[in-house]
Amino acid sequence: MIIAEISVVPIGTGTPSVRNYVAKAVDELRKLGLNPELTAMGTIFEADDISLILDAFEAVHESVFAQGALRVVTTLTIDERRDKEGSIKQKIRSVASG
Repeated sequence: MIIAEISVVPIGTGTPSVRNYVAKAVDELRKLGLNPELTAMGTIFEADDISLILDAFEAVHESVFAQGALRVVTTLTIDERRDKEGSIKQKIRSVASG
């Protein structure tokens, strides 16, 4: 399983909150069949295939432009292990169990 974190920031929108942009971005992830988990600094999700991660990146990035932003900064972090299976929940359990 590939774990990804995405963060999108519209620039120059004159809007003090990015709430609507983020909500639309999360909707785009759901449309792709992903199960996004919103955090305070970004959104994490899992996929079996890198192409789905990259499709998600494009969908999120473009969704902000579609809402009228003229400049967008989107950051994608990918954690892919090929030596063993992993998941978001497994990573959290591993840290919590010390």
